[in-house]
Amino acid sequence: MFELFNPQVAVQNVGPLLAGLLITVELTFVVITLSLVCALFVALAGMSRLAPLRWVVKAYIEVIRGTPLLLQLIYVYYVLPEIGIRLDAFTAGVLALTLNYSAYISEVYRSGIQAIARGQHDAAAALGMTHALAMRRIILPQAIRIVVPALGNYFIGLFKDTALCSAVSIQELVFTAQVHAALNFQYFTLYTVVAVMYFAVSFPAARLVNYLERVTKRGYRRRRA
Repeated sequence: MFELFNPQVAVQNVGPLLAGLLITVELTFVVITLSLVCALFVALAGMSRLAPLRWVVKAYIEVIRGTPLLLQLIYVYYVLPEIGIRLDAFTAGVLALTLNYSAYISEVYRSGIQAIARGQHDAAAALGMTHALAMRRIILPQAIRIVVPALGNYFIGLFKDTALCSAVSIQELVFTAQVHAALNFQYFTLYTVVAVMYFAVSFPAARLVNYLERVTKRGYRRRRA
């Protein structure tokens, strides 16, 4: 193992790999920000009283669930240009990942909203609040606290899923490693460094998610007590 790992090659390539990691982190934050907002609208539309709107949302979610993320990335970047929609690699990656994660996160939001007791809705109505006002001031704040741990797990999953964007030539961490490994054939060294970089970001993030989950549970028990 130690014969396979070349420290000199690792040091020589750490700069480009860190640049790729920066793009990975940037892509993650852009997509998670857009997904958190879009998913909320998708969730609310999915619970709308308008049946056609619910059908559209359900169809969208089922299509996303039923197709691989890699295929969605390839479709946005390589297929859409055939109908005149041309996007640069980064924009295509952001669009595909946002569409994918918005679908999944919308289901998390929906479950959080539905976890709020019906009495909360009735109490808001008794106070004269409209459905929209009750949702904004009473239901959503409680629902978001419930789903925070799940959202944290999606954030970590997204950070790792950005590696698929190498398929559409985004120069993130994995793509950078592929390019340099093809030049020097130091696959073991470079991909080991890449693994360490992913772990160095994912592990602290996972610990933070676990902490938030414990805090959320404690708060929930106090409210029930």
